[in-house]
Amino acid sequence: MKRVLLFLATNLAVVLVLGIVANLLGVNRFLTANGLNLGALLGFAAIMGFGGAFISLLLSKPIAKWSTGAQVIEQPRNATEHWLVDSVARLAKGAGIPMPEVAVYAGEPNAFATGASKSSSLVAVSTGLLQTMSREEAEAVLAHEVAHIANGDMVTLTLIQGVVNTFVVFLSRVVGYLVDSFLRRNDEESSGPGIGYMLTTIVCDILFGVLASIIVAWFSRQREFRADAGAAQLMGSAQPMVGALRRLGGLEAGELPQNVATAGIAGRSAWIALFASHPPIEERIRALQAR
Repeated sequence: MKRVLLFLATNLAVVLVLGIVANLLGVNRFLTANGLNLGALLGFAAIMGFGGAFISLLLSKPIAKWSTGAQVIEQPRNATEHWLVDSVARLAKGAGIPMPEVAVYAGEPNAFATGASKSSSLVAVSTGLLQTMSREEAEAVLAHEVAHIANGDMVTLTLIQGVVNTFVVFLSRVVGYLVDSFLRRNDEESSGPGIGYMLTTIVCDILFGVLASIIVAWFSRQREFRADAGAAQLMGSAQPMVGALRRLGGLEAGELPQNVATAGIAGRSAWIALFASHPPIEERIRALQAR
């Protein structure tokens, strides 16, 4: 539940902070000076919506390394690290993507992939996962993460986040303008947005942001099914991925920092299923067995 709340809070914070900055800089006054300029508002909303999303994408890999303490394997120091690097190299070649960076971090069983592009990606696995899974199961997890990169999931989710953020910003300000106009309908001397506009846009940013998070979470769940299928294809069989998921189903999946939580191999079920970034393990297994 903590991870889900952080997921929501991060998305809301981007919109709210940018919205407050826009208010302080007088951008909203410009947009509403002579009636609401919908064209200018849409352009403004797109800059805010996509700007924050792409900044997050560009910073995703360095922040992931910092927040998890992941150590990139420059020169393998033991048999496990040699196996990790060789396995990722083989899977990346099979998926037709450049070799990602490979890293290990201390923690409970989990793994993730991140990066701004296929040529600048990272696959990281936890020490807990390496200690509790068989080599075949761990390789299936690596294949799942490589499939995420091959599918361009990081960029796709960023674009989706940018689109929904754009509509959050746009609709919030339209509603704010309408509410403000109604409250000041008898005030002919006032110009520019009033306090009703500012308060309404903040409230709407929060409400619409929650709805936007539901949409983003749905896409996140769909990409997990695709990555599972991609792992089965890279492994030549669905059974290793099924085994890895069954193993994860019997383990306490490690919590990941917020910025990489949706990219992990396993995610805890949300207290409200609509906000879950990962489908239930049972559903993922059924989907693989039905292939």
